[in-house]
Amino acid sequence: VQLVESGGGLVQAGGSLRLSCAASGSTFSINAMGWHRQAPGKERELVARISGGGRTNYADSVKGRFTISRDNGKNTMYLQMNSLKPEDTAVYYCNAVIPGINYWGKGTLVTVSS
Repeated sequence: VQLVESGGGLVQAGGSLRLSCAASGSTFSINAMGWHRQAPGKERELVARISGGGRTNYADSVKGRFTISRDNGKNTMYLQMNSLKPEDTAVYYCNAVIPGINYWGKGTLVTVSS
């Protein structure tokens, strides 16, 4: 499975971005997918995840502001990010899970200016 993120960039606080993660390869085997992020000097953390059945969960820090979704027909996952804050600045990584195996994209940088 190969994962390619896109949609990152520079945005002012309060603005919005939508990230995309395009999956290719053995996508029929993918179960859950998620977005993680890593800010400078910090550990990678879970932002949001979505199960194969569409159930979602979010980090407390993004609840009510971010929305994760997936289009299985297009093998693409999205992260709609609204009301962005400077503390959301990080490299955002796409993750896909096949039982027993985690796949990662290379990441896309999101920078939120104050």
